[in-house]
Amino acid sequence: MKNYIVTATICMALSNSLIAGDGLPDPGMVYEKGHTAIVITDPQIDFLSPEGVTWGLVGKSVTENKTVENIDSLMKVAEKMNIPLFISPHYYFPTDSDWNHGGALEAAMHSLHMFERAGQLDLTGFDGSGSDWMPQYKKYINNGKTYVSSPHKLYGPDSNDTVLQLRKRGINKIILAGMSANLCTESHLREFMEQGFEVQIVSDATAAAQLPGLDGYAAAMTNVRMIANSVKTTKETLQQIKKEL
Repeated sequence: MKNYIVTATICMALSNSLIAGDGLPDPGMVYEKGHTAIVITDPQIDFLSPEGVTWGLVGKSVTENKTVENIDSLMKVAEKMNIPLFISPHYYFPTDSDWNHGGALEAAMHSLHMFERAGQLDLTGFDGSGSDWMPQYKKYINNGKTYVSSPHKLYGPDSNDTVLQLRKRGINKIILAGMSANLCTESHLREFMEQGFEVQIVSDATAAAQLPGLDGYAAAMTNVRMIANSVKTTKETLQQIKKEL
């Protein structure tokens, strides 16, 4: 009888943790004030604006998800509720142009002159360029409180100081969004998980390239569902923030 009760309890707990349709547990992530931050990858013109060099690849996904508006909502609530906001940008400098090898997307980014800047300390031509922030985000990013990390060069935070800056501020829970879903955002997720952070992905505050036979957004949503502690929409995330933070 005792074994039956234990078994029934375990089965009930497992059943309650499942999301209908995929059969995977949903660990979730409980926000904790002072230890939870919002991290946005690449909120830049080249990814999110019709004027950006990748719009032909990502525009459909960005538009369908209302990615620009949803990222704005996350930044807005971060400022309103004093939630730490971190930006992990992507820049290329002239000294990055003579690499000896690279992957398919690296080659594409360089050929498109994506995220190019005049130099590490040279802002000539930066304002309004593809490397610049989306205009509506500037009031949040340039408010004197938002932390902008050193640039990542490929996809993950392994090559910048985002993890260090999070650790130095006592952050162990991350609400993650930005561009692009299957590249920089997913790579940040993977490294954050390896580093022991809890991570929630905001599924419609990201987007990805869609090519013939290749759907970056669908690929990302499969992977983040399997890797992250939690995957929620912007609406669900905002509701949880208002409840817990």
